[in-house]
Amino acid sequence: MEDETLPYWQPWTAPVALIAAFAIAIVGGLIIGAVASAFGASISNPPAVVNLLSTVVQDGAFIACALIFARTTERLRPGFFGLRRTPFWPAVGWIALAALTFYVLSAIWAQLINIKETDQLPSDLGTKDSVVGLISVCILVTVIAPIAEEFLFRGFFFGALRRWRGPWPAAVVTGIVFGAIHVGSAPALFLAPLALLGFLLCLLRWRTGSLLPCVALHSLNNAIAFGVNEANWNTWQTVLLIIGSVTTVLLVLRPFLEREPRPV
Repeated sequence: MEDETLPYWQPWTAPVALIAAFAIAIVGGLIIGAVASAFGASISNPPAVVNLLSTVVQDGAFIACALIFARTTERLRPGFFGLRRTPFWPAVGWIALAALTFYVLSAIWAQLINIKETDQLPSDLGTKDSVVGLISVCILVTVIAPIAEEFLFRGFFFGALRRWRGPWPAAVVTGIVFGAIHVGSAPALFLAPLALLGFLLCLLRWRTGSLLPCVALHSLNNAIAFGVNEANWNTWQTVLLIIGSVTTVLLVLRPFLEREPRPV
C-alpha cells in the first residue's frame, strides 16, 4: 500500500470542481459554436473541428478546476495529485492486473448483453475528414484526454473523497461518476465498463501511490479502442499507437513530477 500524506481537500470540492469544469466546457463550447456559426457553420450539425475544439476546452477545464479547488484548502504540491515517481516493475504488475481485470469483465459484459455498437466519438471529432483530422483526434484521445481526466478524477476527485470515507468507497463513487460523465459521448451500454475502468484506475492510483500508472493505462486503453475503431488499420498501427501514446503521456508529465529530496 502507498505511503503518503494525504492532502486536506474537503470532500465537497470534488463534485463542485467537476460541475465547474462542465460549466466552463459548456460556455466554451457555446463560444466556439457561435464563432463557427458566424463563419457559416451549421449550429444543429456543427463541423468536426467544433467538436474537437470543444473537447479540448473541456479537458483544459478539468485540469484548471482541479487546481483551483485543490488550492482552496491546501497549498499545491505535485505529489498530492499523484505526480510522483513509482517503482517501475511493481507499477507494471499493477497495470497488468488492472488491465486484465477490466478486459475480462468487459468481455463478459459484452457477451451477456450482446454489444454490437462501436464508439463513434473519433469519427464525430473528424478522423475521417483528413489526415490532419485523424492525427489531431488521435492526440486528443490518446494523450490529452488521459492526462486531463486522470488529473481531475484520480488526481483530485478520488483524493478529495479518500479522507471522507476511505479509498474503497471513494473508488466506487469516482468510478460511477467517471462512467456517468461519458453519457452522450459513448454508447449507453459502454457506461458500465467505463465505470469499472474508473474504479480500477482509482485502485491503481491507491496501490502505486502515483498517477503515472493510471495515465499510462488510460492512454493504452484509449489507443486500443482508437485502433479497433479504425477499420482500415492493421495490428502494427495500433501497436505503434499504443507505444507512442503511452511514451508521450509519460514524457509530458515528467517535468511536473514532484522532485525527490536531495540527500543531505
